Amino acid sequence: MFRSLRVRNFRLYASANLVSLIGTWMQRIGQDWLVLQLSGDSGVALGVVTSLQFAPGLVLGMYGGVLADRYPKRPLLVVTQALMGVIALALGLLVITGHVQLWHVLAFAAALGVVSSIDLPVRQSFVSEMVGPDLLTNAVGLNSTVFNGARLVGPAVAGLLIGASSGGTGPAFLINAGSFAFTIAALLGMRAAELFPSPPVARARGQLRAGLAYTWSRPDLVLALSLAFLVGTFGLSTQVTIALMARQEFHLGASAFGLLTTFFAVGSLTGALLSARRNSRPKEGFLVLALVVLGSCCVVAGLMPGYAWFAAALVPMGAAAMMFTVANNGFVQLGADPQMRGRVMALYFVCLTGGLPIGSPLIGWIGEHLGAPWAFVLSGGLLVVAGLCAAAWLSRSTRARQLAEERTTVGRSPIGAG
Repeated sequence: MFRSLRVRNFRLYASANLVSLIGTWMQRIGQDWLVLQLSGDSGVALGVVTSLQFAPGLVLGMYGGVLADRYPKRPLLVVTQALMGVIALALGLLVITGHVQLWHVLAFAAALGVVSSIDLPVRQSFVSEMVGPDLLTNAVGLNSTVFNGARLVGPAVAGLLIGASSGGTGPAFLINAGSFAFTIAALLGMRAAELFPSPPVARARGQLRAGLAYTWSRPDLVLALSLAFLVGTFGLSTQVTIALMARQEFHLGASAFGLLTTFFAVGSLTGALLSARRNSRPKEGFLVLALVVLGSCCVVAGLMPGYAWFAAALVPMGAAAMMFTVANNGFVQLGADPQMRGRVMALYFVCLTGGLPIGSPLIGWIGEHLGAPWAFVLSGGLLVVAGLCAAAWLSRSTRARQLAEERTTVGRSPIGAG
């Protein structure tokens, strides 16, 4: 399960990334709570700030993939991590000095989205350069384990810190700003000779179109990216839905909100650890099954009658979400040509996060006007229906391929024997 940690560069990166991601999750909780404070508990405002954070990826994500294929990834990551640290520091200072307004949060969320749209495809494709192709599936699983280990700690710490600060969110932003120094130090401390760099793609016209054409020519990748879009749109808006449940449905404070996010993280961490045991590329059927299970868990969570039941339902929901995302990530990375991996992964994350600007305000509106539980029930129901449709399509495609192979075999068989 932990074999990728034998690689020094990945071990260094994973340990520093754990610290940095704890800070990132603290900022996410702080940002959501700050928006609710400044907007008068508006679910739409919460959805809009989430949209602004992910919308730039729709435009710039593929360019981030082109940069990942064209230039050395480690220096690019040092720059993006430093910029994200500066953004967190500036927002934290505005909160601490009492000058923060809602438009400040919106603007900094958009700025973070611009930098993240470059950072994300570079960071994801850099994993294979740290461990090589043989350990890639395990490293992707462990990377998700680190992400969710941070999700387990960061929200709970942020909730306690906000509560201890009488609702003040500034310390969460400042701690996150400092946490980026750990990742930068790890990147600078890696041994370049032990990396597995992909051959750089020479600068040329049409590289973005080439990445799109390559992906479109692969039905397996089209399926994976379509499922990622559905999950990103309707299944990953938990920072909106959980916040609304804590604030509107249960009328609780920041500490309870952070605890709910921690329950979700417990499930996510479990799903990531189980996914790390995988040694091969997942099957398409597993991706579809995971989508249906995730949608079912969302529906069940929305139907829970109280805080304790809802918190318990978040555990299997988090596990299902993580098992889908890790499997889909590994499916795409292992299926893409190395010289196309940066662009394909950029397109994957455009699909995974590109639906958030659509889904988050919509789900926020549903939660605000129909009630927070309906945000879970309706989004989960859509995932179940989409998964069943994908299963039917996959079954028909499999039968069509089998029939084509049988015709080919019959056409090549000897005629008139005897």
